[in-house]
Order: sequence, then structure tokens, then C-alpha cells
Amino acid sequence: MNLHALLMKRNKEKSPLMVGLIGAGKFGSMYLAQAKETRGIHVAAIADLAPARAADALKRTGWPDGQGTAVSLPDALAKGATFITDDAPAMIASPGLDVIIDATGSPSAGIAHVLACCRQRKPIIMVNVEADALAGPLLARRAQEAGIVYSLAYGDQPALICELVDWSRACGFRVVAAGKGTKYLPVYHQSTPDTVWQHYGFTEEQVAQGDFNAKMFNSFLDGTKSAIEMAAVANATGLVPPKDGLRFPPCGADDLPRILKPRAAGGLLDEAGQVEVVSSLERDGRPVYRDLRWGVYVVFTTENPYSARCFREYGVVTDDSGRYTSLYRPAHLIGLELGISVASVALRGEPTGSARDFTGDVVATAKKDLLPGDMLDGEGGSTVYGTLLPARRSIAAGYFPIGLAHQVKVIKPIDAGERVKWGDVAYDSHDETVAFRMEMEALFKREWSIETTS
Repeated sequence: MNLHALLMKRNKEKSPLMVGLIGAGKFGSMYLAQAKETRGIHVAAIADLAPARAADALKRTGWPDGQGTAVSLPDALAKGATFITDDAPAMIASPGLDVIIDATGSPSAGIAHVLACCRQRKPIIMVNVEADALAGPLLARRAQEAGIVYSLAYGDQPALICELVDWSRACGFRVVAAGKGTKYLPVYHQSTPDTVWQHYGFTEEQVAQGDFNAKMFNSFLDGTKSAIEMAAVANATGLVPPKDGLRFPPCGADDLPRILKPRAAGGLLDEAGQVEVVSSLERDGRPVYRDLRWGVYVVFTTENPYSARCFREYGVVTDDSGRYTSLYRPAHLIGLELGISVASVALRGEPTGSARDFTGDVVATAKKDLLPGDMLDGEGGSTVYGTLLPARRSIAAGYFPIGLAHQVKVIKPIDAGERVKWGDVAYDSHDETVAFRMEMEALFKREWSIETTS
């Protein structure tokens, strides 16, 4: 609650936080729009593979003309301008920056950027939840060993869910379920970039006029993005994934405490303490009443009869027992809220969510029958979608992570709906991203084995 006061102190001292942003896409642009309005923060450098895109983002989000014309980072720091570069590692290595933001969405780039920040002792905020889902548990360990903060990005749903979980636990409640809403029907798992627009209801004219990325939109629709985000939440909070993947039950805001509780208590969950995503559509396509398509939630319970009585007295919506209730947030503002992470990480040294264990994993699942010679086209593509599973089950079965399923050749037949295994594809074990993921799997296998035998 004191972040604004801390920022005002930095502003008064004429010592604003110096931020380095990697990636000037939609999320990065949304952050730039609000960073411009936030005293005590200055975006001193932007790294993007297309520097012109970064310059356009500054212009589009209202920064003054000439903001991105600094010739070097020292020049930007001295003039209060912004240095634009296509060299993210060099930007990370440059002195003068207080915090780095990775908003690239590339697992391989994200892993490389975190490791560079570890070497340079710079805290990093990971908008890049794709990298976090692939290797966040090991990245967080490396950051801890380096003495830096590794943080999820506030404004994105995983960090907001982590905040609700933390609030519930700090109040002494038992967290039963936590997650987000989305638009979901089972048929969406087979959606491809060629069919995605009909599911969204966009016309060809709308697509032609807008800045629409078919694979990105499809990753939200086919369930992959939900699986990735819930893996990040599971790894940061210890809440477990459903045994066989997210179920996406239709559920509105008022039904959260009735539906998202254990089956033994009359709900749909395997057990208490799970992540789950609720659908804004009934299975027949009708809209759910008071849906949470853009929101986040937590369901919690109390064993104390006095606390349950207080729920009733203060008009809290509960299940029939009166012991299960929920809090929710109907919307999230994505990059517009990222400044909370910047201030928390740089001024308090506290992450807004961070992996603490390897609890959830996202595995590639075939959208159609795949034959030897076919190429996997990754998140949001035509060949596979992501399924969230308990990490121990995923690793024991040898399932192949969705974060590596880009331009990888199939070498064994894979039936539609079947989960891809490492042995089904020709991967490059010498690739740095693949090697890092394999290192993480080996590490946790050893630790789980020790737990089992001790």
C-alpha cells in the first residue's frame, strides 16, 4: 500500500527508477503508456529486434518527440531520454538500470535474458509467462542464487491470482481453488490459425483492418495460454493442477464457491487446493450469467463457525454450507498495471509472484493425427495445444513440453488427442533452451527421488 509513497520519494530525490524494457509489442506498449504518467519511474532503454517498432511504440503511447533518439544508454540516463537498441544482452549488461522487463513471449529469449540478469545482478520481471511455464522453477532458483528478484508481471492474470491466494492465506483462510476465466468450448482444442477468427466472430474485413496475430489469438482460444498461465500459478503458490488437465467448467461469479470445491463437499474438484479455469460459455454455447471471462478469482473456506457466521452477517456469497466463499476481480489491465511489479521489485525487493517449486507442467497434445515428417508448430498453431498436468506425472511419463514444440519434427505416429513424448520427436539436445529444460527435469527428478526414499 506504500508503493506510491516510495515512488514519490524517488521522484522528490530526482532519482527515478531506471527501467530496461525488452519487447515493444502490445504488453510493452501498454506499460509504456502508463510509465509515462508515473513519477519516480523512467524507461531508460528499450530493446527490440525491430528498433523501429520500439520508436513507434513510444510515439503511439504519447511520449514526446525525440524520446527514443538517445545515442547510448549513458546519454539516455543523462538526458532523461530513451535509448533504443536491438541488442538485449548488451542492454542488460549496461550499468545504470535498476530493473529489466522481459515482454518478448519467447521461451528461449526469456531463459537467456534471465540468465544474463543473473550474471549482471539485475532483477527481472517476466511478462514472458511462456518461459516461466517452461523453466520458471529453475530460473527462479538461479535468480535466488544470484541474489536477484525474479518476478511474474502484475497486470497479467497469474500475478493477480497469486495476490489473491496470498491475501487469503495471510488472512488465515484455506485456499480451495484459484484461477481465471476464459471463453472455452471443447471444440476449441482443435482450433487452428485458419479457423480461429470464426470462433471469435471476427469478419475478414475486421481482420484485414486490425493488427491481429492469428497464432497468438488461437493460443488463447485452444486452451494453451490458460494451461501456461495456470502452470505459472501452480508453481508460484503450490496449488496443484487437476490430475488430467484443466476442465474449464462453466461458472459465473456467484457460483464459484458452489462449483469450485472438492467433490466430497459437492463440487467438481479432485481435491482442495487446485488451480482451475472457468468458462464464460455453457457447453451448448450459451453465455454464462455474470461470467469471469476477463477476471481472476480465489475460493477459500473457514472451519471456524464464528467466521462462517460473519460471512452471513456481511452478505458474503457462499455455498449452501456457509463455509466456502470467494473473492474475484472481474477484469485485468495487463500492461497498464505492470508498474506495480516495477515498484515492488525495485523498491521493496519483493516479487509479485515467483516460482517456488515445480508443481505444474504444460505438455504438447496433438490436435490431429501426426505422422513422421510432420513439423510441430508450437503454441497457437495447427498441430498441438498445451495441456496442464501435475509436473511429477508429466516428467514420469516423459511428456514433451509445449514450450519446446516449435519447428520440431515428428518421428513416430501420434494420434489426435495423444500427448506428445520426448521420444516422439527429433529434438536437439545441444540447443541451449532444450538443455536448460532437460537440466531442470533432471534436477527435480533427483529431488523427488530423495523425497520418496527418505
